Amino acid sequence: MKKFLLLKMTVFSFIILLLVVSCTRSAVENTAQSLSKARPAAILQTGRHPLWFQLTERGPQHIESIGDALLPAAVPWPLALHIRFFQKKNDELVIAVNRYGLLKMAPYDDKDHGAPIDGIALYCFSGGNFWQRYSVGGLVFYENQSAALLYLDDRFLDSSLPLPSPRTWTFNMESNLLFPLTILALELFPAEEGWDIDALRLISDGLWYYRVRQKNVIQPKTLMFQTTNLMLPGQEIEPEIFYSSFRAENKLPQNLPLLPDGFVYTGAAIVGDSIFACWEEQKDFFIGAAGFMMMKLKP
Repeated sequence: MKKFLLLKMTVFSFIILLLVVSCTRSAVENTAQSLSKARPAAILQTGRHPLWFQLTERGPQHIESIGDALLPAAVPWPLALHIRFFQKKNDELVIAVNRYGLLKMAPYDDKDHGAPIDGIALYCFSGGNFWQRYSVGGLVFYENQSAALLYLDDRFLDSSLPLPSPRTWTFNMESNLLFPLTILALELFPAEEGWDIDALRLISDGLWYYRVRQKNVIQPKTLMFQTTNLMLPGQEIEPEIFYSSFRAENKLPQNLPLLPDGFVYTGAAIVGDSIFACWEEQKDFFIGAAGFMMMKLKP
């Protein structure tokens, strides 16, 4: 018996339909709509058997097993739909999905509606067509908000698209929309002057690092900065300092379900009483299918 519930539905086809539809709202196309509290796209009831989800342009889609994943043509990783970053704060997990938007997972709390449902709430915050054109270069907590950075990646594909503006986005629990977020240090490099920012990190030493590029000039520039406060201009640093700050080990649990050949796990985290692990179909710098798995932690 499947342990997957989507709000209050009865048949599996209706579950998947609601999940996909609820994840398609666009921050760019729907800003004029009236706001209400964010609604979970799904309540995931995990067990000892894994729940598998594949990422699609319309949001996460439940699949019976990893073997049932659709296999789209592999594309270079900056252009691929995959989980680029995730960050945990308390019991909440915020996930940046490249070319899609943000997801949030948290233990479900249904105090406002009476009878509680035990599970993990999955919220979808789609960036719509705007996010589909750009790559995710960072996910950080800034001023107590999740902030995702977008940039235009043209290393693998020539593009005539304008640089992303706004370039940083966030959400709140008042709606299922994404909102632009201003980070003052980054605003010193406006897209209108040809500046793109393709990396933003907060390292455990309390320092912020970011990289800016200006490519549409006679002499292209790449500059790297560090700062203790993104409300102030950063200090320019040498490349070796910048790149050494990004080194981190990605430790994965040893008891994750096996994946087919060509598929790998790229990260894992704990949400409530469950484990979240993201997976990808990889070949060199290319990614095909991608998604995540959820299952109950073993006692």
